[in-house]
Amino acid sequence: MTDAHIAVGMLLILILTIFLGFPVAFTLMALGVGFGYYAYFDAGRMWRGYDRTLESGGDAFTLAETWIGGFFNNRIFDLFVNQTYSVIQNDVLTAIPLFLFMGYIVERANIVDRLFSTLFSVTRRVPGSMAVAALATCTLFATATGIVGAVVTLMGLLALPAMLKAKYDVRYATGVICAGGTLGILIPPSILLIVYAATSGISVVRMYAAALLPGLALAGFYLIYVVVRAILQPQLAPRPTKEDVGEHTPVQLAWMMLTSFAPLAFLILAVLGAILFGLATPSEAAAIGALGGLALAAAYRALTWQRLKESVYLTARTTAMVCWLFVGSATFASVFAYLGGQQFISDFVTGLDMSPLMFLILAQIIIFILGWPLEWTEIIVIFIPIFIPLLPHFGIDPLFFGILVAINLQTAFLSPPMAMSAYYLKGVSPPHVKLTDIFRGMMPYMLIVILCMVVIYLFPSIVYMLPNLLYGVQR
Repeated sequence: MTDAHIAVGMLLILILTIFLGFPVAFTLMALGVGFGYYAYFDAGRMWRGYDRTLESGGDAFTLAETWIGGFFNNRIFDLFVNQTYSVIQNDVLTAIPLFLFMGYIVERANIVDRLFSTLFSVTRRVPGSMAVAALATCTLFATATGIVGAVVTLMGLLALPAMLKAKYDVRYATGVICAGGTLGILIPPSILLIVYAATSGISVVRMYAAALLPGLALAGFYLIYVVVRAILQPQLAPRPTKEDVGEHTPVQLAWMMLTSFAPLAFLILAVLGAILFGLATPSEAAAIGALGGLALAAAYRALTWQRLKESVYLTARTTAMVCWLFVGSATFASVFAYLGGQQFISDFVTGLDMSPLMFLILAQIIIFILGWPLEWTEIIVIFIPIFIPLLPHFGIDPLFFGILVAINLQTAFLSPPMAMSAYYLKGVSPPHVKLTDIFRGMMPYMLIVILCMVVIYLFPSIVYMLPNLLYGVQR
């Protein structure tokens, strides 16, 4: 058995342990250090001091001490320390805790109920108005937070009971909440895009510019589906009565929009605009966003010590998870490549003589399947580095590939049996809402995601238009 075969076995063990439910970050580190000990094993170097002590006739205690020191003199421990330091001092990743903090503090600012009721009042004459308002609220709130579970849970508590009370079809109502809640991982400022950029070495700024139009296009496809289906099947979404909406003058509606929609939209646009127009780095813009989130929570009188403490704790916990994932993945990938695993996979894939389209389809199918048991962070950090070195062979731009991956990962939250959005929503739904109904409600949106990927592939200018306009054509 060659070292390359051992590396492939290492990858298979990783997949098996993940499916068994072991913590991914620590599994990566354990496998990286374990197999790395074998890969970098050098008895002459490691126990040189022990041999000298033995030759000079040292006592048993000294011999034991030098032997233990030799055992830990393997270069894998040096690699592990260096990888940890590299991750911690990575400037790109500095934006992650700041964007997370912005999301958590905005989540606790108690503006979702105002936002939903305002958008419902504004769109009351649109077919499926409550679903349209829920989708718009999900999109804006998900963009601000980027935390799928929080968005789906809050909208499940707020919008779902209102839609069910208005006699909306259960599948129609639950599907729009689950789909809308996942958009935050695609539309900038998205943490997924930062993680992908750090993994692939792409500029975060270009990544954000490239993802903006595809993200809005997917949200637009969702909106078209919601409205058209309400027109074709009006029984799914009955028109609201005056008692449901209330009477509002145009001035009142304008004031409601100004006090609920405008502040959050301004915060998102300020952060995104500062990044896209080069006024601030992603980390600086994230700091502005975090400060803006605090100001927004204070303006809505929702900034309490308890909420601030919860936001800081959740930010620290999620950031630590991402950082340890990066450390484990970097260690694992280094050992995997050193053993020849990356070259083995590269030779195997290139030997299949696939066209670029076939490779793209195969890669997206693999990512789609991985989305069932894994979170997007694990897919981006662990498996994307396997695909990235193969892209030049097929002439595929990593930027374009990353946008397709980000769109594809929407399905990770929408595809049964491990669709996390469905479980988030079921946890806060009334008892009569069945999990199977939620699954069925999400299925049309999975097809829309696939349609969006096809459209992006056929019209790649949707991806390149904004970054080329703002920063010029990259050569």
